[in-house]
Amino acid sequence: MNTLSPSILAADFCELGKQIKEAGDAGAEYLHIDVMDGLFVPSISYGVPVISSIRKSTDTFFDVHLMIERPRRYIREFAESGADLINFHLEAEDHVEETVEMIRKLGKKAGITIKPKTPVQAAAPYLELVDMVLVMTVEPGFGGQKLMPDCIEKVRQLRRMIRERGLETDIEVDGGITVDNVGLALEAGANVIVAGSAVFGGDVRDNVKRFLEKMR
Repeated sequence: MNTLSPSILAADFCELGKQIKEAGDAGAEYLHIDVMDGLFVPSISYGVPVISSIRKSTDTFFDVHLMIERPRRYIREFAESGADLINFHLEAEDHVEETVEMIRKLGKKAGITIKPKTPVQAAAPYLELVDMVLVMTVEPGFGGQKLMPDCIEKVRQLRRMIRERGLETDIEVDGGITVDNVGLALEAGANVIVAGSAVFGGDVRDNVKRFLEKMR
């Protein structure tokens, strides 16, 4: 089953609650929440207070993507703020297994993320441990970038590895995904699609419906 995870990084924060509701009403099952610290990536976004605030207004599944240094320091705070899945970068954490275990002990789903220049093989030792692998299809930290075609091949390799091991691990793609190119990601084996400006730029309900039609 394919799932759309609209990224609130591209939302109008003056209308955030309204736009989240519009996305959910139109059929988006996840909400992608990008947390950036200005260290692991150049940009700074938002953190625990924002997640806690919007958690009060929706039951949508919170797909929290931590683009921060040493994420293990903050796992408990993000779990308690309302995250349903916590996804962290392999490049940012030296203690991957311990971090995954901490997430699971807090009752949350766990994911790992790889940047465009990180080989798929880096995720291989952890496939049995996590619920999701996020393949970045742009360099993390900025919205509005174009999808990097080479990253689609990484999705294909990753799906092959998952099938060979008899796993059902989700593959998420994030970066430059539009209605016009989402089919490439799905064909390669992705089943969770992050879209930011392609959802929140314009009519949110209409954009979500168009994505879901393409993802059937």
